[in-house]
Amino acid sequence: MSAGDRKDVRVTAACIVGLGVALSVAQAASLKPEAAKAWEDYVESASGGIQERANAPAGFLQIDATPAVAAKVHRGQIVVSPAAANIPKKVPYGLIHDWIGTAFLVNATIKDVVEIVRDYPKYSEVYAPHVLESKVISIGETVDLFSVVLMNRSVLSKTALDCDYETTFVRLDSRRMYSITQAKRIQEIGDYGTAKQHMLPEGEGTGLIWRLYSVSRFEEREDGLYIETEAMALSRDIPSALRLVVEPIVRRVSREALETALRQTANAAHAFGAAPAVRAAPFQFVLLPAQTVR
Repeated sequence: MSAGDRKDVRVTAACIVGLGVALSVAQAASLKPEAAKAWEDYVESASGGIQERANAPAGFLQIDATPAVAAKVHRGQIVVSPAAANIPKKVPYGLIHDWIGTAFLVNATIKDVVEIVRDYPKYSEVYAPHVLESKVISIGETVDLFSVVLMNRSVLSKTALDCDYETTFVRLDSRRMYSITQAKRIQEIGDYGTAKQHMLPEGEGTGLIWRLYSVSRFEEREDGLYIETEAMALSRDIPSALRLVVEPIVRRVSREALETALRQTANAAHAFGAAPAVRAAPFQFVLLPAQTVR
């Protein structure tokens, strides 16, 4: 084993120990009203930005403000960046995570991808291993309800999340559409997959995720489809004594979760006939300074 490999092992071990400690102190938490209010205010502000961007004559995609970044996406890279300089954003008794990811699918259309994102029973296949179970509640003309069971396998926990989601689709014109997805219910499943598996009340548990909200923008251009997703989440705060060790892990997990979801959507589009899904392989992600995006 080289010196560099040994260093990587030590760093990884330190991260695992740090995260394990963080989870051990996060076994009992409750969503505080102050954190819920801060989240509602944040989402309300974000919703205003969604409408402004949808009604703007140009700049529907945020990457359009940075041609160099747009060029990387067009060449096949998946670009993931924090939506603001202070992400995760500290709020009373919680943290708000907000990341933006963009992918380009060669020769794909909105119709291709919508067929994938609305095929909820197949989520456990398309988005494995993070989606363990998935099912439809109802399908409407523009509003869908569905449920999933999630597990983030990047953390040392047997906790899964049982979530009900609502997605609203808004078609702006023949080439542009956006969707808004919000979790209407999130409940932790303790000791998932064991004889002790049990559902916790809403707002109780480890607090790894209290709230979820995302916006996806789809734009067809001459040779393919751009997908830009902004994913927001509310979690419990990290104890100050552990923040230096744990916060980088939280950032990495948040970033990689969004990058993985975009990659899996592109792979599914490729498998279902929108080939090739991307210009370059393997997929890459680029972490950018927040000011280059917003």
